Amino acid sequence: MRYIDEFRRDKVARAIAAEMAEVIPGPTQVMEVCGGHTHAIFKYGLNDLFPPQLTALHGPGCPVCVTPMGKIDQAIALARRPEVTLASYGDMLRVPGSQSSLLVEKARGADVRIVYSPLDALRLARERPDREVVFFAIGFETTAPANAMALLRAHRQQIPNFTLVSNHVLVAPAMKAVLEAPDVNIDGFVGPGHVSTIIGTGAYEFIVRDYGLPVVVSGFEPLDLLQSFLMVLRQLSDGRAEIENQYTRAVRQDGNRHALDVLGEVFQPCDLEWRGLGWIPRSGLQIREKYANYDAERRFADVTALPAVDHPACICGDVLRGARQPHDCKVFGTACTPETPLGACMVSSEGACAAEYRYGTGRVPNPI
Repeated sequence: MRYIDEFRRDKVARAIAAEMAEVIPGPTQVMEVCGGHTHAIFKYGLNDLFPPQLTALHGPGCPVCVTPMGKIDQAIALARRPEVTLASYGDMLRVPGSQSSLLVEKARGADVRIVYSPLDALRLARERPDREVVFFAIGFETTAPANAMALLRAHRQQIPNFTLVSNHVLVAPAMKAVLEAPDVNIDGFVGPGHVSTIIGTGAYEFIVRDYGLPVVVSGFEPLDLLQSFLMVLRQLSDGRAEIENQYTRAVRQDGNRHALDVLGEVFQPCDLEWRGLGWIPRSGLQIREKYANYDAERRFADVTALPAVDHPACICGDVLRGARQPHDCKVFGTACTPETPLGACMVSSEGACAAEYRYGTGRVPNPI
């Protein structure tokens, strides 16, 4: 039965690919915003099924990748404090700062812990009341509600030694910033699936209204993505610009009201710096004054995120806004690998550079 199912999926995939080749109106650039989509495109070789005139641009959908180097340096400075236990997801430990990384600091003796949930960090704070436990919180609207709930639990349980560094980012302002970038030309979007389960499809109305571009929210299976790219191409062929929801089994127009209410209770929008996109107005989430006791940036006000410049050979910022492809980098796969990353896009599995390196495209790096 498994082989029959695979055969059927293969037939459907090739049928979709054939229709894409028929309806594509000409050279077309479609950006998938989600890092999970980027990973799936490379993992399943979907680029090989796209018509030659279609280029998939890889957008700023990897939260590890868009965190600027100054924020990494800030986390490193916190980890160096003798009273601090810094808890983080594993990918963040390997992202290079300007002179070090959290993984290097851990090897040097800093109390840096890998956690799989903000509740793990909260448990550390409960078990070690003599330590200041700081959770290095990252992610789009997908992960922010869980971190907000952890903060609310700490508040209810009166756990005073638990704080967050909020590096949460919002997807819609980033999409607007990409559209405003002078070196990027986008004909349509494949919208993020997981984020859209929280914010809903209505969050993308400005793209249709103000820019006249189609948006199709997609699931993560190979056929989901192929169908979503086809839906974008159909809109372009018909001269339409609409929001369509391919991921109907998980996404609604108004999103998850409970999760949005929790976000609104704990966080408020703020201006934020993004790797590759610079400062974007109201693109991040900061902890409200009401919960200032749980804000690490207030508690450790002397540790700030100073501007820092990425490695001069790294084009991660260009990749994140869709201006260039990973294989355009002269150090891709040579000096920069997942084992020795020079930039954040080579660290996380959702990073475009890491995905292309792992699954390959048959292309050789282009000299710059």
